[in-house]
Amino acid sequence: MTVKKRFLRVVNFLLVALLLVQLIPNARTGESHTEYLVWFAVGLEAIVLLVSALAKKEKSLNLFLDIIAVVFGFLTVWTLLTDKFNILNEALFPPMGKVFWQAVQDADKIFINIGSSLGIIVQGYFIALAVAIPLGLFLGWNARIGGAATYIAKFLGSIPPIVYIPYGIALLPTFRSVSVFVIFLATFWPVLASTMSGVINVDKRITDSAKVLNVNKRTTLFSVILPASIPQIFIGCNQGLSVSFILLTSAEMIGAQSGMGYYVKQYSDFGDYTRTIVGLLVIGLVVTVIALAVNKLQSYLLRWKK
Repeated sequence: MTVKKRFLRVVNFLLVALLLVQLIPNARTGESHTEYLVWFAVGLEAIVLLVSALAKKEKSLNLFLDIIAVVFGFLTVWTLLTDKFNILNEALFPPMGKVFWQAVQDADKIFINIGSSLGIIVQGYFIALAVAIPLGLFLGWNARIGGAATYIAKFLGSIPPIVYIPYGIALLPTFRSVSVFVIFLATFWPVLASTMSGVINVDKRITDSAKVLNVNKRTTLFSVILPASIPQIFIGCNQGLSVSFILLTSAEMIGAQSGMGYYVKQYSDFGDYTRTIVGLLVIGLVVTVIALAVNKLQSYLLRWKK
C-alpha cells in the first residue's frame, strides 16, 4: 500500500467516525443543526478526493491530508464533548453544526467585515512595502550609514505599534486612518530592517564579480543585490504580515465599527459565543489563506535557488 493510500485511509476512517458519532443521542436539548456539520464534512471529503487526484507532490498531499485528519478528529471530539455528552459549558461551547449554520446565516455580514479588514491591511501593508523596500535598498547599499541605520530600525521596530494608537486617534481624522497608520508601522520597521540586512549581507564575491564585469551601480543594485536580498526581505514581509493581523484585530476590537475584530467583540459582549467562534474561525481561515499565498509567491520568486 502506498503512503498516499494509507493517509487517505486515515482521513476516511476519521470521517466515518465523525458521521457515526452523529447517531449517538444528544444530551443537549437545543437545536444543534447537525445537518450543517455533515454537509461540511462531506464537502471537505470531496475536496480531499479532488486534491488527491490532482496533486503532483506527494509530500504536500500528505501534509494536506494530515491537516484534514486533524480537522475531522477535532470535530469528532468537539461533538462528543458538546452535543452528545454535554461535558463543556453549553453557552461557551456551542455544537459545531450550529456554528456552521450561523456562518451561513451571517454570510453577508462576514464578507462585508472581511472586506473592511482586508482593505485596511492592503493599504497599510503595501504602502509600507513601497516605502521600506526602496529605502532599505538605499540605506543598505550605502556602506557608511547602512550599519547604523540597521540598529536604529531594529530599535524603533521593537516598540509595539499598538502604543501609537492614542497618538493616531489624536492626530488622524478617522479610526480607519489610525488603523492604516498602525499597520504601516507594524510592517515598515521589520521590512526596512530585513531589507537592509539582506543588502549588507550579500556575498561579497557577487558584488566583486559585478565590478570586474564593469556592471554599473544601478544594474548591480536592481539586478544583482535585490534578487540576492529577496529571501531576507520576505522574512520581514512575513513578520510584518503576522503582526499586522494581530494589531488590526486588536484595534478593531477597541473602537472600530466594522471588521472581523469588531464582529467578534460585538457578539462576545452580548454573550453570543456561537458568532464569536464563527468570527475566530473566519479570521484564522483568512490569515491562513493569505499566508499560503505569500509562501507561494515567495517560492515562485525564489525558484532560481532550487
